[in-house]
Amino acid sequence: MTPITHHLSDALLDAYVTGNLDHPFAVVVAAHLSLCDSCRARAEAAEMLGGALLDRIAPAPVSPGAQDRLLAALDHAPPPPRPITGSGIFPAPVMQALGGQPPKWRMLGGGIRQQILSAGADGALRLLYIPAGRAVPEHSHGGLELTLVLQGSFADSQGRFGRGDVEIAQDDLDHQPVAGSGAPCICLAATDAPLRFRAMIPRLLQPLFRI
Repeated sequence: MTPITHHLSDALLDAYVTGNLDHPFAVVVAAHLSLCDSCRARAEAAEMLGGALLDRIAPAPVSPGAQDRLLAALDHAPPPPRPITGSGIFPAPVMQALGGQPPKWRMLGGGIRQQILSAGADGALRLLYIPAGRAVPEHSHGGLELTLVLQGSFADSQGRFGRGDVEIAQDDLDHQPVAGSGAPCICLAATDAPLRFRAMIPRLLQPLFRI
């Protein structure tokens, strides 16, 4: 496997570790951490630091009977669901977003496919399938986009991205990713705003495909 060369920023890791990252981006980060030893070590170090800081905070008093109520609630809580493990190219966080099922692709045109995994006020999460050598329409961004490569590769003005690499695209990036040769490029992408396409046809189809 080609070494991972595109990693998460400190700001993204800190937001993930502290639980302040919106769901679509948290899934991408979790999937990257499952593939990247370097970023996983950084996340574990941040968690240890956070734990050390919490240990320095004086405990706050609780109301009488709080422990009894907590234990009673735990006694009546349903058993946790069985964890979903990774499968093939999809790490466990992606399989969990898929509900443990294979992707259900929807054609976008030119052989490019997608499956929307979630969409809401906190952003959108999707899988993208791009045939080898195929270019995604040129676009910029209205906000943040995280793209994690799960299979194959793509290249744009920021470099080449292979399995495990994550591209952090802000609203100042205008690019046209092109899938590499060989296996189709399959990516996990999170966005918090619609893309801004340059060409007319992608702009017209954008509401239909929810991209």
